[in-house]
Amino acid sequence: MKSGTSLESTTRSKAKAKRRVQLLSAAAKLFAERGYSGTSIEDLGGAAGVSGPALYKHFGSKQQVLAAILLDASDNLLAGGTQVVSINSGRAALEELVAFHTEFALENPDVIRVQDRDLEQLAETERHTVRSLQRRYVEIWVDVLSTLDPHVDREILRARAHAVFGLLNSTPYSGLKIGADIFRHELREMAIRSLMLIDSRRSQS
Repeated sequence: MKSGTSLESTTRSKAKAKRRVQLLSAAAKLFAERGYSGTSIEDLGGAAGVSGPALYKHFGSKQQVLAAILLDASDNLLAGGTQVVSINSGRAALEELVAFHTEFALENPDVIRVQDRDLEQLAETERHTVRSLQRRYVEIWVDVLSTLDPHVDREILRARAHAVFGLLNSTPYSGLKIGADIFRHELREMAIRSLMLIDSRRSQS
C-alpha cells in the first residue's frame, strides 16, 4: 500500500513539475511579446490553457510568475556553469562555458527579453536573489579566465565576461535568417576569439 501511494505521489509531483514548466514557458513568451505591464493574469492563463484564477494554484500573483521565470533561469545558469568547471579546466572549461551559454541563449530568447526589460518589476528581495545568482555565475567565468591570463585584473576579466554575455544574449534581437547550426558555430567562435584576443596578441609579440 505504501509503495502504491509513493508511486502515485511521485507521478503527481512529476506532472505538477511538468505543468509548471509549461506555464512558465507560456508566460515568458507572453511577457516577451507584451511586456510585464501589458500582460494580465487572464492573458497568462489563456496562453497556458487554463483560466486566469486557476493559475493561482501554482503562483500567488503575476509577479510571482515573473520571479519564477527569472529565478529559474539564473539557477539553471549557475548550476550549468558549476557543472562545466567541475569536469573541465583551462581552455576546455572556457570553451565549454561558451558552448553552454550559447545553448542557453538560443533556447531561451523569451527569457532573455523578459530579463532585459522586466527585471525591475520584481520585488526587491527577489531582484536581489536574481542578481546574486547571476554574479556568482559571472565569477565562474572570471575564475576560468584568470587561470588562462593570471596577470590581468579581475575587473577587466569581469568586463570581458559581461561583453561576451552581451554578444550571446543578443540572439533574440538579431533577426538573422541563417541556419541554427551555422549561427551556433559563429556565436561560439566569436565569443572564444574575443575572450582569447589578449593571449593571441601576446603569442605574436
